[in-house]
Amino acid sequence: MAINQNHPFEELAGRRCAVVERNVKPSRVDFLKYILEGNGYTVVVVPSPPPKAAPAAKPVDAAETPVSADIAAAPPPPETFTVGVTDVAFNSVNAIYGRLLRSPEGRVVTMAYWQQRDDVPQDRIPYFDRK
Repeated sequence: MAINQNHPFEELAGRRCAVVERNVKPSRVDFLKYILEGNGYTVVVVPSPPPKAAPAAKPVDAAETPVSADIAAAPPPPETFTVGVTDVAFNSVNAIYGRLLRSPEGRVVTMAYWQQRDDVPQDRIPYFDRK
């Protein structure tokens, strides 16, 4: 249950957690853990549940389609994860724009750095002046 859509929390790996991001790739998980653990948060990472299958548009006759074609047609689901922190009061947007997160080098984490558009947080340039 969330306070609102911008503050989701749920139980991850048996611990109550504020959800930071869902359906993230392993490289993004490493980046988020690097930032959040450097700021003293306990990070919990669990595999994301597989996407729900869309209902079939019409029933297919078994005689028309071989079974192996059905199996080959469905691509394997991508390996994604849900990242959360044990501090249920955490909200990533508030933490970034409130300048509460720091990179391990001591610089303020900006939105561009959080979204991995910048290699180094450029906290001297306001977010509204960035191009």
